Amino acid sequence: MNNREHGNGNGNDHEHRKKDNLANTDEIGSETESTSLPQPVIDEAERLTRLCINATVDAEATAYHDERQSLLDEYGYAARVRDADDTLVLYPQSWLVDGIAQVDQIDDTDQAIEISLSGPATGADWEDVETTNQAIIDTVREEHGRIHAKNIRAFADFMGNHYLKPVTDATRDERREFLDDYYTRNAWPSEEEAAVVSESIRLLETIER
Repeated sequence: MNNREHGNGNGNDHEHRKKDNLANTDEIGSETESTSLPQPVIDEAERLTRLCINATVDAEATAYHDERQSLLDEYGYAARVRDADDTLVLYPQSWLVDGIAQVDQIDDTDQAIEISLSGPATGADWEDVETTNQAIIDTVREEHGRIHAKNIRAFADFMGNHYLKPVTDATRDERREFLDDYYTRNAWPSEEEAAVVSESIRLLETIER
């Protein structure tokens, strides 16, 4: 285990992968046990982290990062992303000394919460995911037209069947897997659809959840 970890309770670092400068960590604790964080706060921290990771503009990523930290500040928590296994770690700010988490000096690490940001969603229900995705598809159709909606339908099939997630929760790697591999082999797009599929995926950033 690393003896010292850089915390992000303060500062402007964020999870945008191209600019992420957080140190990797080893596992700190269980996902939800013995924590003072309410589940809705944990869920919102995860949502903001995913938005931060997938943001294409630095200002947006910073805004999501700051909003997440403001939320966690109310409960005395900080957050970081452990790149080694793509995991969001939430932990008490009391672990920080001069901005560095002294994990080796913590007797009880059960207050830490770990949420995987990649792979299939845990405990998700396919029908719930499909209902969410269909609502997003309908919104895309109304706001951006049939072609983009068809591309998001293909993306929803990919995310629902392979990762059991709403399309708006896709990680950067999952988006790339869809665009580089799944789309051309399985979606059978028209030339018109294929020409704008990257734009279709970017439109998901405009969808309010």
